[in-house]
Amino acid sequence: MAPEKKDLPQKSAPPAHAPAPAPAPAAQDKTASTESAKDDGGVKLQKELGLLEGVAMIVGIVIGSGIFVSPKGVIQYAGSVGMSLAVWAACGLVAMVGALCFAELGTMIPESGGMYCYLHEAFGALPAFLYMWVTTVIRNSAGAAIVALTFANYLLQPLFPGCEAVSDAATRLIAALLICFLSWINCVNVRWVAKVQNVFMVTKLLALVMIIVAGIYHLASGHLENFRAPLDGTNWQAAAIATAFYQSLFSYSGWENLYYVVEELKNPNKNLPLAIIISTGLVTAVYTLANVAYLAVLTPSEMLAADAVAMTFASRALSTVAWTMPVFVMCSTFGSMNGVVFTQSRLIFVGARKGHFPEAFSLVHMENLTPVPAVFLNGILTLAMLVTSDVGLLINYSTFAATLTQFACICALFWFRYKQPERARPFKVWIALPIVFGLASLFLIVMPILERPIEVGASIGVICTGLPVYYVTVYRQDIAKKFDGVLAKLTYVCQLLFLGLAEEKAD
Repeated sequence: MAPEKKDLPQKSAPPAHAPAPAPAPAAQDKTASTESAKDDGGVKLQKELGLLEGVAMIVGIVIGSGIFVSPKGVIQYAGSVGMSLAVWAACGLVAMVGALCFAELGTMIPESGGMYCYLHEAFGALPAFLYMWVTTVIRNSAGAAIVALTFANYLLQPLFPGCEAVSDAATRLIAALLICFLSWINCVNVRWVAKVQNVFMVTKLLALVMIIVAGIYHLASGHLENFRAPLDGTNWQAAAIATAFYQSLFSYSGWENLYYVVEELKNPNKNLPLAIIISTGLVTAVYTLANVAYLAVLTPSEMLAADAVAMTFASRALSTVAWTMPVFVMCSTFGSMNGVVFTQSRLIFVGARKGHFPEAFSLVHMENLTPVPAVFLNGILTLAMLVTSDVGLLINYSTFAATLTQFACICALFWFRYKQPERARPFKVWIALPIVFGLASLFLIVMPILERPIEVGASIGVICTGLPVYYVTVYRQDIAKKFDGVLAKLTYVCQLLFLGLAEEKAD
């Protein structure tokens, strides 16, 4: 492996030509808990997240806009009611198995950054850098932009019916304001982020409970016609089933984000596996029951004709209270966006700590103890995606990359089992689980290559754009050193602008 940029020192002083920013007077008025945290471990990220916050973080990110719109895609490729429900349940099991496998990696390597850290330790700098590149620059920022635009759309639709020009301009503005507001919250206080996540987790679950109850009531009233021949029309082609899985897995995506913030999780050896099991089990049950409700009220053809399945369902089953559905969808997307901002900024923070981003983005706010520069950069990248409303194609391209990365992490798990069998594993999964998840991932990688080679090629092309960046900034240190002056100025500016200090570790 070519030499990589060495990890940054645990504690560094500001540039010699500029004194470190003096503590603001308000710092003296901070709570005793914050001062105690600084006294005990210096300026660093704090363990603010318990089991409830961990569950809320996963549920809040996973349940975004997907469950309210993606059932249409699943039924389109599955072809029947029975196969559609089977796909939703199977994808939940796949997500749970994968999350449990990652729990072994997360407790064995208790560093924020998730898959980035696992790939870095197992296979070196290049795979980890490419993962961080495609995830940070394109995949997650585009996905977050879509969630923000969905929130804005549901907010503005009742106000500007049939006025596309005004609605589109206003949608981008509202989405940008949402991104900025949640970025500000993430800069100020981690506890606020956790509280927001807890509240909106309950709200979005209420929306899905409303859908489930309405569907059960419809079934109890004797409307069983949609379930009398559940497998009629099933598309048994492997490519169609794989595509249906992709549509469903998009709604389950996000379970891996808790691993980005494991350093801020209390008692991770216990709470990480528990949070994974509780949250993925809850999401699987809710998603499957919600689709039972959808399919009880709507026929497959009606679902295919609907632009937004949840809205069509609400108008049919909820009648006078159908207006509440846009409100619940906004709450769902708001909570999902909040979790994404929190977790993705930690990926940037860890990347900077490893030397794959400028040192400036590894600074921690001296009073709030949050990675403000990393949150700021994440917000800028997300805002950049709002220049176009056609970012769905980027998400489709990067879906293949996400599956490929998960497969690579499962390979890392096997690599650690083989090379480091005696390494401490506070949580160890049965070997059959990573084998099952690895085979499922391999199936989802191979089928798109055979059926949609152009899209897969574009996805690989996006990943490969990180190669020249890695070559210049990491592999060729002689070239990278030419930018040391610029990077030092960037660090100095972030120290002054964001009251940033290098992270300290407890002795």
